Amino acid sequence: MLPLDRPLLDEITLGASGAAILALISGVVANLRVRRLRRGMRLLDGPGGPESVLEALNRGSAETQALRNELARAKGELDIARNELADALRHVAVVRYDAFGDMGGRMSFTAALLDDSGDGLVITSINGRTEARAYAKGVKQGTSDQSLSPEESEAIALALGRRVKA
Repeated sequence: MLPLDRPLLDEITLGASGAAILALISGVVANLRVRRLRRGMRLLDGPGGPESVLEALNRGSAETQALRNELARAKGELDIARNELADALRHVAVVRYDAFGDMGGRMSFTAALLDDSGDGLVITSINGRTEARAYAKGVKQGTSDQSLSPEESEAIALALGRRVKA
């Protein structure tokens, strides 16, 4: 065995102290890096508090899928509403006129009420001084099985958005 004199013991102590300080510094640096990594993994706050990035991605993916399902349901409801609306009498036009030469004020009228296919009805009210008559005729694809007056044809054309010759 070697004799351990004072200078040698001092050198060994200094070397061991230096190694211990280096180990301590390495441990602190490693601890700081681990903390930083953990903080990076817990950036997002979820409904139940902090969550990891993977938990946030899973939650975001589930929420996205739920939104896609909701959008598909809304599109289905919109298609149903469009189909129902196509059958609604939403194309309307009114033509007012004087049925008799001796009366003014355009008291007579013809109204066309049609759906998107041009199906519906045309209602005519002819008003005179002493009497009024009303007629209703069915319309299928913009035409009628019954003969139409010029005013009825004009009202149907206007309801369907067609230009009427003056």
